[in-house]
Amino acid sequence: MKISNETKVGALTAVAITVLILGFNYLKGKNLNARSSTIYAVFPSVEGLVSSNPVTINGLQVGKVAELAEKDKNLSGIIVSITLSKNINIPNNSVASISSDLLGNSSVKIAMGANPTAFIKDGDTIQTNKAPGLVDRLQSSLDPTLNSLNKTLASLDELIQKVSGIFDPTAKNNLQTLIANLSASSKSLEQLLNTQSGMLSKSLTNVESFTGNLAKNNEKITATLDNLQKTSSNLASAKIPEAIESLQQTMHQLQGAINKMNSKDGSLGLLLNDRQLYDQLNNTARSLTILLDDLRVHPKRYVNISVFGKKDKSGPLMTPLTDSTPIQRK
Repeated sequence: MKISNETKVGALTAVAITVLILGFNYLKGKNLNARSSTIYAVFPSVEGLVSSNPVTINGLQVGKVAELAEKDKNLSGIIVSITLSKNINIPNNSVASISSDLLGNSSVKIAMGANPTAFIKDGDTIQTNKAPGLVDRLQSSLDPTLNSLNKTLASLDELIQKVSGIFDPTAKNNLQTLIANLSASSKSLEQLLNTQSGMLSKSLTNVESFTGNLAKNNEKITATLDNLQKTSSNLASAKIPEAIESLQQTMHQLQGAINKMNSKDGSLGLLLNDRQLYDQLNNTARSLTILLDDLRVHPKRYVNISVFGKKDKSGPLMTPLTDSTPIQRK
């Protein structure tokens, strides 16, 4: 049976279309020969991720990115469909992130979770985390360096401005004034060091004269020092400690006597401190005074002599007489 050219062209066209569809699906990450499962991940941005990019776990490719689709019209997130070509138990607390290399190739990395309670099944959504890309890591590394460089440049600029300010007219005048002051100071120092009329020369002359006078009076100074030495020797040989000790003993004895006088143990202490004895002595003195006054005023009462007349029968005195009391004379 002879096949026409039209049939051959149609068959080749159908085969080509089939191969094209299979190849397109393969490039999209769909493996038509092996059993696969699909999981989903939602990222805020995909950072260059496209279909057929690899999906790896611990560096091993376990699938591919099948499709990218927006979550909603506001583009609050991008849904990434992941086709897993290997039968691997992925814990439900695993985290997926997008990673980029130096050439700009992106991939999805899945970090396996620890102590899982369950595993991700076909159609589940895995947790995501925005991992810093290469550009972000470089930026974070360069930011401190750029800040330090900016501070260094600012310090260098300030230094250059200060150096340039030295050579302005005002600074030049100040520098000239400083040089003039240094010149005047050098002249003053030269006058000070002049051997004929300098102040230093006069001071040295006065010092020389003073030392000469000391040399002339060396014998007197020696005699004075000898006398001072003798005086100090006499003071050293004097029994000053014994005298001080004797004085301290005397003071202790005097203190003991004063203490005895203040106490009521001795006769003098009782005499000084006993109020009752004082009152008795005072009453005795008063009675003696009354007796003497009565004897002086009424002598006939105590001495009965006919020469004085009759005996005085008046009562005795009860109080002492004052100095103005008259004495009876008969």
